[in-house]
Amino acid sequence: MSTATHGKTPYYYVPAESRHPVMAAIGLFFVILGAAEWVNGAAWGKWSLLLGLVWWLFVLYQWFGDAVRESEGGLYGRKIDLSYRWSMSWFIFSEVMFFGAFFTALWWGRAHSVPELGSLENALLWPDFKAVWPSLAAGATASPAGIVEPFQTMGPFWLPTINTALLLSSGVTLTIAHHALVANQRARCIGFMWITVLLGATFLCVQGYEYYHAYTELNLKLSSGIFGSTFFMLTGFHGLHVFIGMLMLLFITLRLMKGHFTPQRHFGFEGAAWYWHFVDVVWLGLYLLVYWL
Repeated sequence: MSTATHGKTPYYYVPAESRHPVMAAIGLFFVILGAAEWVNGAAWGKWSLLLGLVWWLFVLYQWFGDAVRESEGGLYGRKIDLSYRWSMSWFIFSEVMFFGAFFTALWWGRAHSVPELGSLENALLWPDFKAVWPSLAAGATASPAGIVEPFQTMGPFWLPTINTALLLSSGVTLTIAHHALVANQRARCIGFMWITVLLGATFLCVQGYEYYHAYTELNLKLSSGIFGSTFFMLTGFHGLHVFIGMLMLLFITLRLMKGHFTPQRHFGFEGAAWYWHFVDVVWLGLYLLVYWL
């Protein structure tokens, strides 16, 4: 039973028993089963993966819908608000650790692995190898064993710089939208939110073209040694986070258009904004360490 009381916000809202966790687990089961069978050559695996994804997304749609109705129904008081804030804070912290692992791999490969391969101990095994990051220099081979095809690195001009400008601009428009919501200027808030969503979508399009350019013109691939693997892991996972953050902002914008959120109560907006600003900060580090250094 719910602890909700008529006409009064409960001290701490406890929802009734829900089918959503079990249904979501079933969908994820078919996702994992299908993915495992697909990579092992089973043709039916992709259909299981698709079924699981559709099932899982439908469950999330219903689950989030219930949460929105509870929030708009006045069931979420101060304790629930604090719970959401702590949950989002820890989630973003886990994302910091996630990207920290890949940044550490980039640093370790550059500062330790490549110099170690070029040491005197390995000179007899690979006499032509030069310990130059990212294994591209006059007379240098792409890898000690010569198994990596020659490639070119992706510089900061111009696509990554354009994307940097897009993300920084989106952070500004999102902040303007937040201040507009606090000032109860809903139309202004919605307008700048749509601009933010559009900037995020444009970023993804530019990154897609960048990948096409890397594969077709630079021969830079995931298999291009430690540089290729760290480049695509960092930029690829960041692009995934941009996509997720863009969806968050899109759904928040649609809720704003339905009249949800008030100047006093709008943590759904704030949580999505926190995530988007985190994505901006990660990109700045990525832009400097991957494209410039």
